[in-house]
Amino acid sequence: MEYFNQYNSNTLAGSGNQLYFTMPEDEVRTGRIFYKITEQGEYNYSILFSNIIDSTYSDGSISQKNLKCSSWKIHNAKIGRCARFDTGKAVTELIMDADVEVVDLTSITFDGRSDKTVMPGEFFSSDPVKMNFEKDDFLCIEMTFSGEMIPYHEESLLPVFVKDESGWRYSKQMPFAGMIGCDRTVKGRIAFIGDSITQGIGTELNSYMHWNAVLSKKLSSEYAYWNLGIGYGRANDAASDGAWLYKARQNDIVFVCYGVNDILRGFSEEQIKSDLTTIVTKLKESGIKVVLQTVPPFDYEGEKLQIWKRINLYIKEVLKDRVDIIFDNVPILGKDKEMPQTAIYGGHPNAEGCALWAEALYVAVKDFIK
Repeated sequence: MEYFNQYNSNTLAGSGNQLYFTMPEDEVRTGRIFYKITEQGEYNYSILFSNIIDSTYSDGSISQKNLKCSSWKIHNAKIGRCARFDTGKAVTELIMDADVEVVDLTSITFDGRSDKTVMPGEFFSSDPVKMNFEKDDFLCIEMTFSGEMIPYHEESLLPVFVKDESGWRYSKQMPFAGMIGCDRTVKGRIAFIGDSITQGIGTELNSYMHWNAVLSKKLSSEYAYWNLGIGYGRANDAASDGAWLYKARQNDIVFVCYGVNDILRGFSEEQIKSDLTTIVTKLKESGIKVVLQTVPPFDYEGEKLQIWKRINLYIKEVLKDRVDIIFDNVPILGKDKEMPQTAIYGGHPNAEGCALWAEALYVAVKDFIK
């Protein structure tokens, strides 16, 4: 895809399509979503979208990996700048008209048109718009859209609002960007692919305190960072080599952290080992450097605990020869050697746990990523 030859991620927010929502045939909705910008400066911005569900949601009864959503329409779209969310309120309590000021709203087009009919399974991007962001600014996407089946991110930690007759209200049901792309020149691209732990669940809404956000801030600003973590995501989803892994394969270095949902959802030990092997093999075949992490603690019990232990042993003893770095997060996140499965910072690590994780991981990779 030509897009990746020019644009790199410029936010640490989790991205990707997790689920879809439905709308009445005659409804037209307007929504806003805010992404904190990583590197300040003036660049051309192009927003990437996908009409494919990346990963299986929950038990898979609603949406599954690689599901192509039906056609829907963008009536118009804009991007603007928001100078920080510093009201002291939770995202869910914000009254946008009073608390959030969006400036420099600029219309964006798609192949020169203000509207866009999105086709099933389509990857597409907006035409470039030059924007200048300062430190800690947010990029706002405002979109008016309609359709009966539209992908979105149900477990997003971002500020998302839709407009109705009473004004703006907190709601996640609008299309999410796959990448906030800008044409900043970088030394390389680094992606983080995994489940809700990678996405950032466990940290506060809009806090950007998840482990890979903290790590990215510690690493060199010469790189671009793309968070591909998705809640409920499984190694089995990524191993199918669909849209999700396709995005990961557009990078130079990929951090992989999977297995929690595979274990909890009852996948066999053999299947999980096979899926992890497939993921790292496909990434390496694409010429990518891979940092593979062990499966984090999640208060496993019974047979699931034994599977967890054996899979982590497989990662450390077998897959270590197929990747560039193995990082064992269990000593940081687990209780102790006797009860390593006990997640002392929560199964979804909180900000304290993520900070310790990021610091240990930084020490392990800082000489590898210069």
